[in-house]
Amino acid sequence: MTKSFEGLRVLDFSTTIAGPHCTRMLADMGAEVIKIETTEGETMRTRPPVRNNCSTAFGQLNIGKNSLILDLKSAEGIEVIRRLIASTDVLVENFRPGVMRRLKLDYEQLKGINPKLIYCSISGYGQTGPSAELPAYAPVIHAASGYEMAHLAYQPGRSRPDYCGIYHADVLTGVYAFGAVSAALYQRHGTGLGQHIDVSMLESMLSLTLNELQWSQFEVKPTQRPMFGPIATADGYVMVAIASEKTFQSLMKVIGHPEWVSDPRFAVYADRRDNWASLMEGVEAWSGTVTTEKCLTALNAEGVPSSAYRTVAQALGDPQIAHRGALAEVEDGGGTFKVLNLPFRMSGASVSAGKRMATLGEHTVAYLRETGLSEDEIAAFTGKRLATTPG
Repeated sequence: MTKSFEGLRVLDFSTTIAGPHCTRMLADMGAEVIKIETTEGETMRTRPPVRNNCSTAFGQLNIGKNSLILDLKSAEGIEVIRRLIASTDVLVENFRPGVMRRLKLDYEQLKGINPKLIYCSISGYGQTGPSAELPAYAPVIHAASGYEMAHLAYQPGRSRPDYCGIYHADVLTGVYAFGAVSAALYQRHGTGLGQHIDVSMLESMLSLTLNELQWSQFEVKPTQRPMFGPIATADGYVMVAIASEKTFQSLMKVIGHPEWVSDPRFAVYADRRDNWASLMEGVEAWSGTVTTEKCLTALNAEGVPSSAYRTVAQALGDPQIAHRGALAEVEDGGGTFKVLNLPFRMSGASVSAGKRMATLGEHTVAYLRETGLSEDEIAAFTGKRLATTPG
């Protein structure tokens, strides 16, 4: 099978996580992604794990892309970009708003060269407005969006927000950018024209607070609802989600209290919600007497949604991950490592990660030749004499 975006060319000016995550998705679906880097390389190239100066964290985000070294502070570097734009379908950048305009590489400048260009800008707060030029990283956006305080409200006895270790805002924003680019490509089939896409990390994070967003608009307290959390077993913890009346009845059967289905404390959802702590104590009185494995076997037998609390390594070892082909083995200068494939499969198209991580600047000569530079000009451009064989 072919890939959905085969034949698509993408110029990737993005760094760190959000933008590269978007363009990695495009690459997995067949796009030719040209990553623009400086001679030092993108900062993520130094993030651990690092083997033989090759970062697998960088590889996870950039596998399958081509690497082109350019000095965007030089007139020559800008000219190369302008020549490549003519054959480019999508441009993705996540500089602070205003940077691409100062480089004369903003959408208004480039659409004159290529009216079909789809230009995606990712930023903390959007391209315009009172906060547009504020510096932003994922942890800052988590705090600014209200997400952390919303999460804190569900942690009884806590008054201080959690530390941020996993950057939801970056990954989520990258996915929204991918969706917007895909939509713009579809629209271009009808109009023949590209457009500018403005993706905000702040608004992306706000989309995670659906219930809280609604409650914040009214002068009433949010309705109390059951909180799902860790239930202790004899050797660990499990998560149990009571999502329906049938699930509740099945759980009561598992823990040996079928009579609680008609108990005034729990029979009606509203009363169950008010007595949630007592219900969970009853569940834990049973689960604490059995191992996690036996607990899950009993819950699964009755169709109760549940899982052990696993590490990432344990999750990756799940036979379901192998069955789905969720991991791809790839290679860089440090050896082989595994990356996640995209979390969807298509019956009519191939969706898979590239096999090899490009070395820094590996495709520079090939793209310079494409723009029409002579071998002498290329040698002067790169600062060294180059062979005439394809780069």
